[in-house]
Amino acid sequence: MRITHKSRLGVAALAVAAGALAPALAPAQTSQPADKWQTSASLYGYFSSISGDTKFPSNGSSVDLDSDTVLDGLKMAFFGTIDVHNGRWGVVNDLMYMDLGASKSGVRDFSIGGVPAGATANLSYDLKGVIWTVAGEYRLATGNPAYTIDLLAGARYFKIKQTLGYGIGANVGDFPLAGRSGTSEVDGSVWDGIIGAKGSYAFGDHRQWFVPYYLDLGTGQSDLTWQAAGGLGYAFSWGELIGMWRYLDYNFKSDGALQSITFNGPILGVKFRW
Repeated sequence: MRITHKSRLGVAALAVAAGALAPALAPAQTSQPADKWQTSASLYGYFSSISGDTKFPSNGSSVDLDSDTVLDGLKMAFFGTIDVHNGRWGVVNDLMYMDLGASKSGVRDFSIGGVPAGATANLSYDLKGVIWTVAGEYRLATGNPAYTIDLLAGARYFKIKQTLGYGIGANVGDFPLAGRSGTSEVDGSVWDGIIGAKGSYAFGDHRQWFVPYYLDLGTGQSDLTWQAAGGLGYAFSWGELIGMWRYLDYNFKSDGALQSITFNGPILGVKFRW
């Protein structure tokens, strides 16, 4: 059984993430003083769509299901990042956790040779996943305080569990036909090494506006994973407002049940530094 899933983490993600540490995807906009610890953290919401392709085992049968009609419930989500720097060196940690699921029922009435008949279907789908990215950073000297560029190298861990429940029944007249029901699960985890860069460009009379960016790519137990983000921010005396678009993509080994998964959507947040 194959499921192609498309869903969206909506406004609820903003409320759940209100206590989260923040996306270091929006880096500092000025050079770090030497030998001084600096930390950034934010409150943010990630309004992401999720799409992908999973092959559920089903005794050799094949069913195509667009879970946009099934997956419409957000149970819990947490997105948090913390970025710590000391001089040119730093460490970034990013954690994504999601628990999504919903159910769908349908009835179809028709006739066979003038005899009324009907079919029913009940589907449920749940997705739980964790994505953890950790990387060391080295800040390049740009010669211009408006620019920052950090090279990074580290690893990304991805763990996911998907559960599909289904029940199908039919009747012709008053006679029920044999139905079919069951539950199928796909779960697994992968580690990948990653390399990348992040930084920002500040502009305006007081460099209050800035353009943050982030890019990484890697491989290991998956065929390829990559992530990109970019946007616009505004700095106040107390912190920063940030809006970015974040895209995270995975392509897995061809012999695995999980073929691919993509997260794609905007981030809106408030960043604080100390």
